[in-house]
Amino acid sequence: INQSINQSINQSINQSINQSINQSINLSLDELKGSILEDLKSRVEDKILEQANFDLLSKLIKNAENKEEAIAIAELGTTYKRTGFHFDKKLEKIGSTIKYFKKNSELSFCQNEQSKTHKLIIGDNYDALLNLSISYKGKIDVIYIDPPYGKDDMGEFADTNYNNAITRDNLLSMLYPRLVLARQLLSDEGVIFCSIDDKNHAYVKCLFDEIFGEENFVGEYVRQSKVGGGNDSQHIVKEHDYFLVYAKTISSLPAMFIDFDAEYLRRYKETDSSGYKFFWDTFARPGLQTKENESMIYSIQYPDGTYSKPTRWIHSKERFEKEYAEGIIRIIKKDNGDWSVQIRQYLNQNGKKPRGLTNNFGGSAEGTSILNSIFKNKVFKYPKSVNFIKDLIKTIQNKNSFILDFFAGSGTTGQAVLELNKEDGGHRTFILCTNNEKNEINPNGIAIDVTSKRLKRVMTGSCYDGTNDFEWIKRNSPLGDNLDVYEIADVSNSEQSEGKSAFDVIDEELYGEVKMTPKDKIKWVCENFSVTQRYLEDRT
Repeated sequence: INQSINQSINQSINQSINQSINQSINLSLDELKGSILEDLKSRVEDKILEQANFDLLSKLIKNAENKEEAIAIAELGTTYKRTGFHFDKKLEKIGSTIKYFKKNSELSFCQNEQSKTHKLIIGDNYDALLNLSISYKGKIDVIYIDPPYGKDDMGEFADTNYNNAITRDNLLSMLYPRLVLARQLLSDEGVIFCSIDDKNHAYVKCLFDEIFGEENFVGEYVRQSKVGGGNDSQHIVKEHDYFLVYAKTISSLPAMFIDFDAEYLRRYKETDSSGYKFFWDTFARPGLQTKENESMIYSIQYPDGTYSKPTRWIHSKERFEKEYAEGIIRIIKKDNGDWSVQIRQYLNQNGKKPRGLTNNFGGSAEGTSILNSIFKNKVFKYPKSVNFIKDLIKTIQNKNSFILDFFAGSGTTGQAVLELNKEDGGHRTFILCTNNEKNEINPNGIAIDVTSKRLKRVMTGSCYDGTNDFEWIKRNSPLGDNLDVYEIADVSNSEQSEGKSAFDVIDEELYGEVKMTPKDKIKWVCENFSVTQRYLEDRT
């Protein structure tokens, strides 16, 4: 809409200027100045030009020494700043380097040629999306993304979003070209989910409206992501985050979205003396154990006189003792003989969940707990819950769908797809894209140390070195299937050395093609890979 309005204004401006130029042939200098001033005055009346700017332009035009100067000054009054939602987009430019997929044979594995093969792409997700567009345009059914909007995730971009009043150009300009490509990848019945926090929610929704069209906004899920949000704010308790849902073409979107209510309410099997429904939830939150909440780390005495090991619990010891005495917390012995400390989790007092609230709590504590059972040490901050991602995917009832996550991080989406396939007999295929950012806990990079190893362990039951001494496999069976791991490689479009040109190094089979003759290969590369030469303008 903004673009159409701007085009209309610019057409009107150009028409007025051209008229002034044509009129100037037959008008004297004073007559031309008067004509220009009348035109600018009408723009003030139409609220296009501010009065103060008109006053300044009037003085300049009246002092113009010739017709060309008067017209040039008038043009200053017909240059308008775009209004509404705007930010500085990173511009795409065409470079001389072709980006392409190169298979990492050391990280790829095949357990059964008859089984489904999933993909993990390591590298800049912009380059990954460009390459995916060659073979997956219009074929992706579900996209889930959790972009790096947090202050601990965006590095130099963090100040933009959290610590000062600068616009969010960095976040938005990073997302814009990637979402444009994502939309091209979606099938006509495709849908995209985007996690976002309350700080960036409004901005990112506007961005989605611009790219996908406001008419394709399906709705929004609100998720209770944690308990105890009052610790984060002195004013409003913050326990939720948001998930935007957009369709590629909402008129083509089947009635796939299921109502969470029935499934959500099943867990609330208990009723207290006042008639309110609740369920018994675990009181332990080991995944949230930090120095900042040491008051919540303590041992609890069991009824037989023994003690638990020091654990991070939901509440302080003082509150535990109070609520234990009131019956809000209980300690029971499970069938395996272990003690379990549990707390009542209530529905709200109306007995209904908030509209749009997803059925699975799925906080980062749950995600951390699952990841810690796959790795011995902490390897990733704030991983998403597998159960939560499964719930999102289940809203799309196509069990043969292609599912893309191009901010894959620790690989939660991949595990969620595998588990869901095993549960309902589905044949979904995941494609994950992640960079290989290196940090103190991942010296070889996140993709190498976390994502690939996680997938290898849950899919095959052992890591690349053959070890299988992790907790998850003791309680679960391997999820099966195969994994192709690709890295983003590049080659100069002018490279002609034998065996090193684009026609030699690009493997068409990685793009779902059969082996080609040299002539067909040259034609295919020329027709498809010019798009991968794009790069984003770096303004830093």
